[in-house]
Amino acid sequence: MSNGTPISRRFRGFLPVVIDIETGGFNAQTDAVLEIAAVMIDMDHQGRLRVGETISTHVEPFQGANIEPKSLEITGIDLNNPLRGAVSEREALDKLLKPIRSAVKNHGCTRAILVGHNSFFDLNFLNAAIDRCTYKRNPFHAFSSFDTVTIAGLAYGQTVLARACEAAGLGWNNSEAHSAVYDAEQTARLFCKVINQWDDKHPDRRLALFCS
Repeated sequence: MSNGTPISRRFRGFLPVVIDIETGGFNAQTDAVLEIAAVMIDMDHQGRLRVGETISTHVEPFQGANIEPKSLEITGIDLNNPLRGAVSEREALDKLLKPIRSAVKNHGCTRAILVGHNSFFDLNFLNAAIDRCTYKRNPFHAFSSFDTVTIAGLAYGQTVLARACEAAGLGWNNSEAHSAVYDAEQTARLFCKVINQWDDKHPDRRLALFCS
């Protein structure tokens, strides 16, 4: 593959972007999206992945959305907090997806691919919001994703995010957990660490990323 930057060649033309979504429940069709964070993944000149820019926003529940009190208890989200600065789903999608589309183009990738801890959950909620807003320029692959539950289970024998991060030597702060930004950034660090460890054992493959 000769086109695109090395990171596009590493993942067959896909650009990994970490997404974490805090919600009002578990049903993507009926439950509210309340917070979204996206963390860009970059690559240095040695072919090692690194955590890039974080983009995040609070989201106003869509009309008729269900919000389970237990979900708010877990996330600590106060929907009545005047400092929350929540925006509509459409505005939230614009804020997150426009820079992701730009990054996909700049890296010569074909699509972004969602990285998440239990990635099917975040991908389902993202796709549901996109459908509700009839958003036409979704940069993400519609159904493929990288799940750090599987990746961490392989690398460390842990599937819970907090335990996987601790096993990876990344630490974990319970007081910050269950915010979209913290969980997304920790997931990004975990993803980068596991992929870099794997690539460290295959230096010829990493070198090939820079050969056009």
